Amino acid sequence: MQNRHSLRLLFAANAVSGFSQGISMLAIPWYFTRTQQSGFFNFSYGVITIITLFWGLYAGALIDRFNRKYVFLLLNLVCGLLVGWSSWQGYAAGANNLSIVLVFAVTMLNYNIHYPALYALSQQLSEKNNYQKVNSNIEVTGQTVSVLSGGLAALLLEGINTNLDFHLGGMHFIVPFSIEQWPIEKIFAADAATYFIACLLIVFMKYKPLTKSLIEHGSVIKRITTGFAFLKNHVHVLLFGLFSYSVFAMLIVEIHAVLPGYVGQHLNEKGSVFAIADTIYAAGAVLAGLFVAKLFKEKQTRTGVILLTFITAAIFYWCAASSSVLILYTVSVILGFTNAGIRVLRLTYIFNHVPNELIGRVNSIFNLANVATRSVFIFIFSMAFFQTGSHMTYAYAILATFALISGVVLVLSKEHKPA
Repeated sequence: MQNRHSLRLLFAANAVSGFSQGISMLAIPWYFTRTQQSGFFNFSYGVITIITLFWGLYAGALIDRFNRKYVFLLLNLVCGLLVGWSSWQGYAAGANNLSIVLVFAVTMLNYNIHYPALYALSQQLSEKNNYQKVNSNIEVTGQTVSVLSGGLAALLLEGINTNLDFHLGGMHFIVPFSIEQWPIEKIFAADAATYFIACLLIVFMKYKPLTKSLIEHGSVIKRITTGFAFLKNHVHVLLFGLFSYSVFAMLIVEIHAVLPGYVGQHLNEKGSVFAIADTIYAAGAVLAGLFVAKLFKEKQTRTGVILLTFITAAIFYWCAASSSVLILYTVSVILGFTNAGIRVLRLTYIFNHVPNELIGRVNSIFNLANVATRSVFIFIFSMAFFQTGSHMTYAYAILATFALISGVVLVLSKEHKPA
């Protein structure tokens, strides 16, 4: 790759900022749970989600209008300053609900421009025959960081104080081991610092764009309309982009709205089962990043997405019919593999079918549809019916049916020339 060094810096910047983002996004809900203010947090989460629906489209227009490196740089700088200000507020006057929610909002809004910008810049720096390799690297680094940040968050949020036992040559050693509990303002300080480190890494990126982008000027509305017009003239890309996202949408719904109730009400297990299931999922995702490109070649991306979508439908039906923790763990690792595998293959397909000057807007439209879909399902599964007994099994059946329908649509929608 001509831009190998620049891509490595880009991946490093993404990993560094993503590490503390992951810790903060776990720390914030836990802070409000621990202080018995979950109602305030859930209301704030709903408002922020609505804002992201509109912000996502605008973010796509920004990515396609300006130099992606500078968008990435400014994004990390602004986020670092805002999160740093919230940390300073915590140290100066104690934890403040509004400043803590601000960090959550900044991170969520950041996601809506961070990843489309990351994908657009990665496409711009990569040769066409390396798209799948680049996307696999994005997934491996992202999921590895997710595992590490989640594990560290568990230690920092509660702290640990124990003794480590060692046996060496018949001798017994006991070594005290402790990690102090971090207050949320200290976590935010570390988060802000990583944003600034990411800025430094991006500054040193020097590259030659391998894809020519024709920058469209004019109003934001006009530029967003161009994205919709492209998808209207490329219906196969529209259908693929919408329905290949179904597994990711179902995964988010499962983690936030289905899995906790399934573990607690149906399996009658403790929170540790929920945590282990999440960790196993991440391990499956890392495996997908390592091996999915070897299973499906560049010309098999569509076939791979369809196959993995049907597998996801099957394992959700399996979970709906099961009452076994072992089966839940098995489903989790397979789901990690199928979701991450689809992400790699889906991105490769989009890279090959969407011009670089439009990819920010096109991805933002797909993200908009994805957020709307997730919101509908989360609202449905929050109803009282699903909160009693083993009714969460019906939620898994509904998710499975949606994935099955998505797979059928992907099979029936064939590629064709633009209208």
